Amino acid sequence: MCGIVGYIGHRDAYPILIKGLKRLEYRGYDSAGIALFDGSDIQLSKTKGKVSDLEERANAEISKNGSLGIGHTRWATHGVPNDINSHPHYSSSGDLVIIHNGIIENYDSIKKELINRGYTFKSDTDTEVLVNLIEDVKKNEGVKLGKAVQIALNQVIGAYAIAVFDKSKPDEIVVARLGSPLAIGIGEDEFFIASDATPFIEYTNKTIYLEDEEMAIVRIGKKVKIRKIHDDSLVDPYIQELQLNLEQIEKGGYDHFMLKEIYEQPDAIVDTYRGRLLVDEGIIRMAGVDDNIEKFLNANRIIIVACGTSWHAGLVAEYIFEEFARIPVEVEYASEFRYRNPVINEKDVVIAISQSGETADTLAAIKLAKENGAFVFGVCNVVGSSIARETDAGAYTHAGPEIGVASTKAFTTQITVLSLIALTLAKAKGKLSKSDYHLYLNELELIPKKVLKALTANEHIIKISETYKDASNFLYLGRGFNFPVALEGALKLKEISYIHAEGYPAAEMKHGPIALIDEQMPVVVIATKKGHYEKVVSNIQEIKSRHGKIIAVVTEGDIMVSELADHVIEVPETVEAFTPLLTTIPLQLLSYHIAVMRNCNVDQPRNLAKSVTVE
Repeated sequence: MCGIVGYIGHRDAYPILIKGLKRLEYRGYDSAGIALFDGSDIQLSKTKGKVSDLEERANAEISKNGSLGIGHTRWATHGVPNDINSHPHYSSSGDLVIIHNGIIENYDSIKKELINRGYTFKSDTDTEVLVNLIEDVKKNEGVKLGKAVQIALNQVIGAYAIAVFDKSKPDEIVVARLGSPLAIGIGEDEFFIASDATPFIEYTNKTIYLEDEEMAIVRIGKKVKIRKIHDDSLVDPYIQELQLNLEQIEKGGYDHFMLKEIYEQPDAIVDTYRGRLLVDEGIIRMAGVDDNIEKFLNANRIIIVACGTSWHAGLVAEYIFEEFARIPVEVEYASEFRYRNPVINEKDVVIAISQSGETADTLAAIKLAKENGAFVFGVCNVVGSSIARETDAGAYTHAGPEIGVASTKAFTTQITVLSLIALTLAKAKGKLSKSDYHLYLNELELIPKKVLKALTANEHIIKISETYKDASNFLYLGRGFNFPVALEGALKLKEISYIHAEGYPAAEMKHGPIALIDEQMPVVVIATKKGHYEKVVSNIQEIKSRHGKIIAVVTEGDIMVSELADHVIEVPETVEAFTPLLTTIPLQLLSYHIAVMRNCNVDQPRNLAKSVTVE
């Protein structure tokens, strides 16, 4: 989604804002802009395209002086991507400047009323409507900017994170949020504003995350003042110390963040189970689960809500929960769950999964579940995110920052956390023998080393990628625990290489997809020895007889599939339930290398945003 940065203090704002916008590029965007106050006037530069295009334009058209400024990367909602619709936006008088992440649903009716009052508009955006509404309130009510923002926001319907300043009062920036994340970095006589902490981590590790329906006035020489938008009550700021460091968000010698994050998975999985998986003691310790164990044990069912890659992790979890703990599980797209009338009650446990913790549909699903009395457990990666705050309990994945838009380590660390929960419940319910329980604990502890070994296939996968980089379509097949991996593999290829790909249960091939198979169709088959191996071999034989090109992911030492497939990628052996943690690795690398060979923007694929914070 859109990215917001802001600075007010004693430094030059321009380099901080530009660097911050580059740090937010992973969120996905189609245009960028910046506004600086140079002491006498506002210097504005914005353009369709990348932050690098903005830099080039800013060098040519504005003075880059000033210690107050705001910047933005836009992902178009209202109005096509172009220079005029790019943020920041002025009010009609030119006194107020705003940046906005989100969507104002009732902007059209507000715009018509403002036009009747004499306001003019240059863009097609809902954001320009909002800044003019703020100006109208400020003028007609005779109030200061902060109060004008509060009154205006009580008149709008939608989601937003905003930063706005008035050139007549250049010692303050007013910010607010509802549904879109916003963080305030606290420095020495300076403040930073951003969609997340990555733009200012090198300057301060102290941050305030605004809650929904909160606004703040950030003023030089004063403490941050936070109020509730609807009732004007004061809120005591909670200042967190960030655990992030600058090295974590740099590429570290890799060509792309995605490749770096693929290779970080062994460490990320260890970080996820560190302190929780205590193999020597034969226990799993998870406070969020242990403190609420009766909620889980007495549940009629578990409902998992998520979107995208997190939804695929939820599908794997469905197999694991039902296999280990014998608790019925339903997996729902959060975007569908929130808009139908699902049957939920106080005997249900809802697990909400999101890498960012800010996914709008998942947050709405959480709200719906809580309204119906369900116990809601969150699984997310970002400390202090909205999902972490809105759920009744939860567990962080501790994967570290994931900058690449296409999730990789989010998937494996989410499966790791969900596996720990399932094993905890299985033990509490007595559904696993003591020997099996310890076997699974030991196997899970070994997974990072096995992922590391799976990564050694990289050079082999590069050669396979060269063969199929110009394909128009791919088919991915898997059975059991690896059916969700087939879906995830197809999603990764679609996301970053723009090749059409579909994932199917292997047994469903004869119910339609087999009609597509010919000598031009690469078929990726997950064919590990665990779980219906012979059935998958039969599927491969059927593909082979129709001249399909087979890329098989197999267990080390496999002979039968190796004789049939055109290409074989080996992964280490593990128990069936944990095979997705290994089989997904070659599929991530395959999609990555094909995308690179097709000259695609791997970290920022077109039309995609890292965190979908509006519908």
